[in-house]
Amino acid sequence: MSITPKLNRFDLSMIVVSLVIGMGIFAAPAEVAKNSSTPLLYFGAWLLGGAVSLCGALTFAEIGARYPTTGGFYKVFSYCFHPAFAFMINWVLVISNAASVAAVALIGAEYINPVIMPQSLQNDTGIKIMTITSVLILYIINYLGIKMSARTQNVLTLFKIGMILILCAAVFKGNIATTKEVIAYHNNNNNISAFGLSLVAVFFTYGGYQQTINFGGDIINPKINIPKAIFFGIATVISLYMLINFAYYSVLGISGLQHKTTLAATLAGVLFGAAGYKIVSLLMFVSVLAFVNVNIMANPRVYYAMAEDGILPARFKRVNSQTQVQEFGLTFFVGAVLVILFFANSFQTILSYVMFFDTVGLSTAAITIFILRRKTKQLNNTGIYIMKWYPLIPVIFITTYWFVTISIFIENPQAALICISAFIAGLVIYYITKRSQKPITTL
Repeated sequence: MSITPKLNRFDLSMIVVSLVIGMGIFAAPAEVAKNSSTPLLYFGAWLLGGAVSLCGALTFAEIGARYPTTGGFYKVFSYCFHPAFAFMINWVLVISNAASVAAVALIGAEYINPVIMPQSLQNDTGIKIMTITSVLILYIINYLGIKMSARTQNVLTLFKIGMILILCAAVFKGNIATTKEVIAYHNNNNNISAFGLSLVAVFFTYGGYQQTINFGGDIINPKINIPKAIFFGIATVISLYMLINFAYYSVLGISGLQHKTTLAATLAGVLFGAAGYKIVSLLMFVSVLAFVNVNIMANPRVYYAMAEDGILPARFKRVNSQTQVQEFGLTFFVGAVLVILFFANSFQTILSYVMFFDTVGLSTAAITIFILRRKTKQLNNTGIYIMKWYPLIPVIFITTYWFVTISIFIENPQAALICISAFIAGLVIYYITKRSQKPITTL
C-alpha cells in the first residue's frame, strides 16, 4: 500500500517545532557564551543563526513544495543528483538519528528518574527501565496510526512551548542577583574563529526542520501546506529562542552563562524555588518525549524512500492501509534505538560528530533548489510557494553552513576526516548493494 495524506498544516507546524526544539536550547547557550566574550557577540550569534535558519527554512519550503514526496530528504538527492549520492548522505544520518534518539531519551530519563522512581531504582538500572519504557510507549502510540502520532506530537509540543514561556517569566521576577562580569575565553585576534565555533552550537540548536520534507506524502495539499508550516514553525522557534536567551542573560549575565550548564534549572529555581528542580525535570522529560516521538515518525519515511529505490528490501515500504504506518520500518527503527540504548555510555563521541554530518547534508540538500527550479519550472505559475530574493536566500544559507563546516574541520580535523570516511563508506555500500541485486532483478 502507498501512503495517503492525513496530516494538516497545524500537524506539520507542530512537527517542525518539535524537530527543532530538543535539548539543545537548555545547554547550547552555555557553549555559545564560552565562545562569545561580549553580549553583542552572544546575541549576534543567535540572531545570525536565526536569520540563516530562516533562509534555510524558506529554501526547504520551496524544495518541499516543488518535490512533495515521502522520504523527501532522501528523494530530493536521488532526483537532483543520483541515488548513490542520496544514499551516501542519508545512510549516516539515519544511523546518527537513531543514536541521537537513544542518547536524548537516556538524558530525559536521568532528569525524571529522581522525581518519580523509588529510591531502589535511583541508579543506572532505573534509568534504563525508564528510557526503554518511554520509547516503547511512544512506539505503541505510533503503531496505532499516523494521526494518533500527530495528536500526541501536538500535545507534547504545545506543552513544551508553554513551559518555555513560563521559564521566560523569570525575567519579570524582582530581586534577581545577576552577574554582568565578562570573561573572554578567546583571544581578540581570534574572534572570527570563536564566532564560527559559536555558530556550531547555535545551528545544532536550530537544526532539524529539514526532516519536515520527509512527510511530503502524508500532508494534505503539500504544495501549499509544507511551505506555510515550515515558515510558521521556524518563526515560532526563533521567537522562543530569542525570548529564552534574553531570560538567560537577564538572570545570569554573560559570565553566569559561561559557567552554568543547568540553565533551565536555574530559571526554574528563580521562579519556583525548591520546586524548581521538579518543574525543570518535567520540562526536560516532555522535551525528550516530543523529540523521540517526532523522530519515530520521521525516520521510517526515509526507509520508505530507500526501499522505493531498491536500496532496502521491499518490506520497508509496506504501509498499513488503515493506520498509514510502516509497521516493519517503524519496528526496525525503534528496535535500533533500543539496541543502541544498551551501549549508551559510548554515545558521546558519536554525537559530537552529528553536527558535521548535518552541516554537510543540509548545505548539499539546499543546493538542490537550483536544480529543482530548472527541472520543475512548469510549476512556477500553479500557485506553489516560490521564495523571494532568490538566489540570495539559499546562497546565504549554504555559504554560512560551509563556514561552520570549515570551523569544525579546523577545530577537530580528526573527527571531520572520520565523518568524510563514513560518507565514502556509504557510497561503497550502495554500489555493493546494487551489484548484489542484479542477478535477482534479471530473473
